[in-house]
Amino acid sequence: MTEPSDSTSDKITRRVAVAVIGAGTAGQNAFRQASKTTKNIVIINDGFWTTVCATVGCMPSKLLIAAANRAHEAKYSDQFGIHADVKIDGKQVMARVQAERNHFANSVKKQVEGWPADKKISGRAHINKDGLIEVNDELIKADKIIVATGSSPFIPDGWTNKLGNALLTSDNVFELSDLPISMAVIGAGSVGLELAQAFTRLGVSVTLFNRANRVGGLQDEDINKKAIDCLGNDLTMHLNSEIKDVGTQIDKDKNLAAFVKYKDKNGKEGQWQGEYVLVATGRRNNIEPLGIENLGVELDDKNRPKDLNINTGQIGDLEVYIVGDANAHIPLLHVASDEGFSAGSSVYPNNTDANIRPPSIPLSIVFCEPQIANVGMSLPEVQKSGLEYVIGSVSFDNQGRSRVMGVNCGLLHIYGCKKTDKILGASMVGPDAEYIAHILAVAITNDICIKALLDTPFYHPTILEGLRTALRDVQDKMAIPYQSYDTQQDGF
Repeated sequence: MTEPSDSTSDKITRRVAVAVIGAGTAGQNAFRQASKTTKNIVIINDGFWTTVCATVGCMPSKLLIAAANRAHEAKYSDQFGIHADVKIDGKQVMARVQAERNHFANSVKKQVEGWPADKKISGRAHINKDGLIEVNDELIKADKIIVATGSSPFIPDGWTNKLGNALLTSDNVFELSDLPISMAVIGAGSVGLELAQAFTRLGVSVTLFNRANRVGGLQDEDINKKAIDCLGNDLTMHLNSEIKDVGTQIDKDKNLAAFVKYKDKNGKEGQWQGEYVLVATGRRNNIEPLGIENLGVELDDKNRPKDLNINTGQIGDLEVYIVGDANAHIPLLHVASDEGFSAGSSVYPNNTDANIRPPSIPLSIVFCEPQIANVGMSLPEVQKSGLEYVIGSVSFDNQGRSRVMGVNCGLLHIYGCKKTDKILGASMVGPDAEYIAHILAVAITNDICIKALLDTPFYHPTILEGLRTALRDVQDKMAIPYQSYDTQQDGF
């Protein structure tokens, strides 16, 4: 880092060994770990001292989804001979989301409040040309800097002004005091898909738009097609559509309404009109305004830091570490947690490599119904690897326990390596995908071969028996099929 000039040095108000900028999941973990090796540390944060997950992300969205799934099960149990009239109290739904969200956020906040007051600074940090941190009235010289400034929802240019109060993002949608009447959701990634289905199941008239014919980030075309088929049962989707314009206008009842003008997959122009537009077009890292270039850090055309050590977050040989969503590597909570831990453990050489957590294998889950999960290598990555592989498959449409539960829609693909009998990756849409994905993640992480997985018990009747069927299909397509005494499909 650049050494400050003599004139600037006289103005320095604080000298620290480590400065952590950002107090989300990655920043908090980095601060805790670095504090074990030095007390000369400070953490600087602009905004709430909780985490995106607890405050505006994972937890409030799952609370909304929980309410939505209860409503859906109550309304659509006719096949079981159960008939009910369901009344949804939108204000009560949102009140519970906010109350429980606050419970989770306050738990995080309470931990932060236990940190020494002189180690915390509330304010927006900027790194000046001398590599010093400017925040409030302070000028801080840090030997090592850990950047964990997180990310923010991406909003296309001009949309904020055009939509005004009709614009929602994942940062403010959970502040609604009542369920809206109608909503357009732009973007069918994990956030857009989860919220679109949840609001639909809670009685909101929702239309989901996406520029690609793809949902949940799926890269296996067969799984993607199946997901669209399953989700289309209760979700109105305009996929492969181009948004031409958004804005507000006076409707026929002389009320201000939002609109979305689009061109559909057939090239036909259409217009949606309703109460809110929820923009879920991804998130962007909060790094560009920080002045990170003054530390010698170079960014690529997508604002991702170059020379990033994915094990520690360190940038080249600089005393700078960029972790969590700020590095735009893999913007997931468990990844941010591990990266913060590793960076905080790496700032001093007396920390051993045992404290550095290696990157975990890719694992992502979308909590729609049915769930979407991806683990390990994607199908395009497998195809590009040059490895000889097979695809084991199982449909959940007629899988025993899935049919019993009335959740029988889904498809699982497992990509197996013919040379090693190991799992390279998997993709699925279906019931209990979150659990199946974790089992596969454990297998990949620990190099467990497919034969060893098939030697473990699968209890009957469970949805997880579908995993066994897919593993058997992989094994049957290998050079030497696995011989099992139980040849029944899912044990029925």
